Amino acid sequence: MLCFMPGVAVVPALLVGWSSAAFIISYVIAVLAGHVEPLVPYISDTGTKPPESGIFGFMINISALLGAITMYIRYLIIEKQNESLRFVRSSCNMFSLCIGLTGCTGMGIVATFQELSVPSVHDIGALVAFGCGVVYITLQSIISYKSCPQWNTYFVCHIRMLISVISCIFFIPMIVFASRISMTKIDWTPSEKDYTYHFMSAICEWTVAFGFIFFFLTFIKDFQRVTLRISTEIHEDS
Repeated sequence: MLCFMPGVAVVPALLVGWSSAAFIISYVIAVLAGHVEPLVPYISDTGTKPPESGIFGFMINISALLGAITMYIRYLIIEKQNESLRFVRSSCNMFSLCIGLTGCTGMGIVATFQELSVPSVHDIGALVAFGCGVVYITLQSIISYKSCPQWNTYFVCHIRMLISVISCIFFIPMIVFASRISMTKIDWTPSEKDYTYHFMSAICEWTVAFGFIFFFLTFIKDFQRVTLRISTEIHEDS
């Protein structure tokens, strides 16, 4: 079905589908294996122990790559649109891309350095991924408004800004509650100390993560109107 999508819409569609599958598959395996409690574990908790750890690491790394490709295509689209209607500075567009790519790098760190093995590196990667992700979708929402009404409808812009605001709102308590947790573990029970902080932080984390997914879902229609071509030139030696 993805192959029949017009333009390059297959890229954000694949990103949304693959990322959703990465979260859900890892969660299901971790719960069935008894590695985590089914009631709102951290996303990283569902990819810490084998066999789900290998699946989680592989799929999240692919998601990071798809995210980087999507963001780069989005950057090219805005640059092309800017040629006919100067609605945003190229430096702002480039800054948004750099922030997004930094977030994708953070995702790669999360996937590579597991929570219990190297917790400090893992936590830094998660902070970079979520922090840069929130900044990226906020910048993209602002850029979308600037491109109205020629390149975007106000309805789509409102949806993107709503997702951005919700993600920003949940990002802050996610960090605050996580900072109050005094131990690093994945097998939580309600009677344990700091469980409430863990539970609230995990809810916020899942909300922000799927906020990103729904945001990229709004890119599909924009990408349907775009075609990318790769030009190859061979220079003969003189």
